[in-house]
Amino acid sequence: MSNDPPAKPPPETAAELWARFRRATPARIGLARAGDALCTDALLDFQLAHAQARDAIHGRVDFAALAARIGHPTLHVHSAAPDRATYIRRPDLGRRLDAPSRPLLEAARANPPWDAAFIVADGLSSAAVQDHAAPLLHAVLPKAAGWRIAPVILAEQARVALSDDIGALLNTRLAVMLIGERPGLSVRNSLGIYLTFDPRPGRADSERNCISNIHADGLNYETAAEKLVWLMSESRRLQATGFFLKEAAGHAPLARIQKD
Repeated sequence: MSNDPPAKPPPETAAELWARFRRATPARIGLARAGDALCTDALLDFQLAHAQARDAIHGRVDFAALAARIGHPTLHVHSAAPDRATYIRRPDLGRRLDAPSRPLLEAARANPPWDAAFIVADGLSSAAVQDHAAPLLHAVLPKAAGWRIAPVILAEQARVALSDDIGALLNTRLAVMLIGERPGLSVRNSLGIYLTFDPRPGRADSERNCISNIHADGLNYETAAEKLVWLMSESRRLQATGFFLKEAAGHAPLARIQKD
């Protein structure tokens, strides 16, 4: 019987090494080149991703279809930005409601206050909202049993701070905004969540909590829902969000989002 050590596998080639790394990340690494340029496949993939990111920013959410999927009473409001071009050029207008939206919210105002108001906002990715907002709410709302939940607000041409205007008019203790995040060349449909306790105009970003990267290769709905309900409960206990509320929820098992 031979006592020779087992033969070592041949070393990986550079192409094999980069292929292994690429399987572990959506980032564009180790791309093949032809002279000074990218190979055609890599260039076309980059151009497609760039076009999809632009489409996500400039696309419109089908709020009527979204309302039908949510399965909870909804109200549709609009920011002071009248169209997408203005929204992109004037972020300040996306942080304020337009005049017709204000009486809609005042009519839904609660006294005593709502415990929480969920706001679904298009933000910078219509694709994220269309893909993920309804199934995420389906995961969250059963976990928030016992909370007085306002009608879900569908907010068009909205920035994060629009939740302050909405929350103040509704008279809610906690505003929870689900919003499309800025798309990149790896992910065009990432959804984020922002929580603000005692929302009112003038709140600073440091007074909010954020859960980000909800998409097929990021947080799945169950994990995001567990984190969100934990933060909501702690916010109610501490009467605060942002700097005073540190996320320390347990972690549900990570899994890819199952697409329809």
